[in-house]
Amino acid sequence: MPKKDLSVADIKKIVEEENVRFLRLMFTDILGTVKNVEVPVSQLDKVLSNKMMFDGSSIEGFVRIEESDMYLYPDLSTWMIFPWESEHGKVGRLICDIYNPDGTPFAGDPRGNLKRILDGMKEFGFTSFNLGPEPEFFLFKLDENGAPTMDLNDKGGYFDFAPTDLGENCRRDIVLELEGLGFEVEASHHEVAPGQHEIDFKYADAIEACDNIQTFKLVVKTIARKHGLHATFMPKPLYGINGSGMHCNMSLFNDKGNVFYDEDGPMQLSETAYQFLAGLLKHARAYTAVCNPIVNSYKRLVPGFEAPVYVAWSGRNRSPLIRVPESRGLSTRLELRSVDPAANPYMTMAVLLEAGLDGIRNKMTPPSAVDRNIYVMTEEERKEAQILDLPSTIHNAIKALREDDVMIDALGSHIYNNFAEAKKIEWAAFRQTVSEWEREQYLELY
Repeated sequence: MPKKDLSVADIKKIVEEENVRFLRLMFTDILGTVKNVEVPVSQLDKVLSNKMMFDGSSIEGFVRIEESDMYLYPDLSTWMIFPWESEHGKVGRLICDIYNPDGTPFAGDPRGNLKRILDGMKEFGFTSFNLGPEPEFFLFKLDENGAPTMDLNDKGGYFDFAPTDLGENCRRDIVLELEGLGFEVEASHHEVAPGQHEIDFKYADAIEACDNIQTFKLVVKTIARKHGLHATFMPKPLYGINGSGMHCNMSLFNDKGNVFYDEDGPMQLSETAYQFLAGLLKHARAYTAVCNPIVNSYKRLVPGFEAPVYVAWSGRNRSPLIRVPESRGLSTRLELRSVDPAANPYMTMAVLLEAGLDGIRNKMTPPSAVDRNIYVMTEEERKEAQILDLPSTIHNAIKALREDDVMIDALGSHIYNNFAEAKKIEWAAFRQTVSEWEREQYLELY
């Protein structure tokens, strides 16, 4: 979505002309959940002068009760009017950064933290870090009470179309809504698994791309419900079929253009690209906790379902963690294939950018590309090629994160401590839960 250079006066004019009645102030918590503070349009002046407060103690991982007052600073370039009508009038949206009462950015705000890492990037002479995301989701039918069922909306497969793909009308409506909001949708298709869909939109700079992901999730869920469907970004909702990923295509730019491209370099990649790649590989086990942040994420990261499980890279092979797509020139990019759509995009981009910058800072060299199918290699062959496994559980991923100071610094101590604590609690609850699988396996046998 192109950034809009809007002033306070512009927004006031639009609000009046469009008869906007409510303002939805959006931000994202540490767990990646979109939060809203909705206020009537009578509060517009207060909102636009950064005077709107909310209770931060009610938000996961923000602050304690005794320091709860937080301020919402709207980013005027994120102004949009939601296309679906409310019975009480139109709703305008602004994405906000979170500030402390003393006017300093709040360290627990994932969007503000990403801005901090982007400022650090500029010290290297880079002007922008671009992200092209490929989010996947499943569509399940709703029951007569409007609750999600486990019934998929179709039996379609990769790139199938009607009559097999019953989600096509829903997906088409989602694309139309997104385009109406200014998204440049590049592709929309049925994915490998039944009921699974992917919509790719044009790359943008990191903050805007993360804003787009959060807006995208809201639009997908809203339009799906209108079709009697529930859209979920849960990484692996069903056993035995592919899970949902959110491949991240990343590129770095400076005043001269894409710094990953070098016409004369090996594979037409620059030395900077190889250093960035080396940093991504070095810190991969640690940032997995952020890119794959829930217990369920690790049901997707298993061999046999196209999701990567090994730390390696390749130009053409699709089994490694990082792939270098064929396009060159302005489109030269690195594609990280492990990320899933449960990830907080702002935190994900912060750790990935910092991992890459660490590679550049320390002039790292990546290991050789792995151009054969890693899934058919033996453990000895993988060891010889220095191919590590990704963590197999959120518990192991958090342990790896705890040992990586660069990744902890990328999150900042506030976000890291609260995130790690929340995941510890999540893992403990999961570990203590007795599953249906266990009852089926053991109840009669023992």
